[in-house]
Amino acid sequence: MERVSAGASGVMVMASQYATMVTMGMSQIQPDHMGAPAAKYAHAVKVDGAQSMVFTSGVVPTMPDGTVPPSLEGQTRVVWANLLEILRAAQMGVSHIVSITTYVVARDTLTADLASVMAVRDEVMADHRAASTLVTVPALARAEWLIEISLVAAS
Repeated sequence: MERVSAGASGVMVMASQYATMVTMGMSQIQPDHMGAPAAKYAHAVKVDGAQSMVFTSGVVPTMPDGTVPPSLEGQTRVVWANLLEILRAAQMGVSHIVSITTYVVARDTLTADLASVMAVRDEVMADHRAASTLVTVPALARAEWLIEISLVAAS
């Protein structure tokens, strides 16, 4: 399977077509006429032959016991742990991630905050590249939440 990167949309297939489909292929799209991505992600990802897709809601940093870590790094790790659990439940993993959208609350420590968020993302993603959008926002639905991430995965 080729490495994956940014912004792919799913392929709709009728049930009768599944038996004749080839193995799904994912490939990065990095046009020569564009600058390189600003971090470890791809400008786009093309998905051919997908049989299964997962679209998560915005996943927040609430732990199983209902608590939320106080630090942004701790929250980021909880969100990624939650996302990995969703992927496991769907019988997928990091290599199936096609697109990531991250929302981070803008604070006075924004530069350090974004570096922390990107470092955890890079740790989880390793060498896999997905389409990635990071947006700073004034607030999320609950005051203690500093980050929310949604993703699209395909297999």
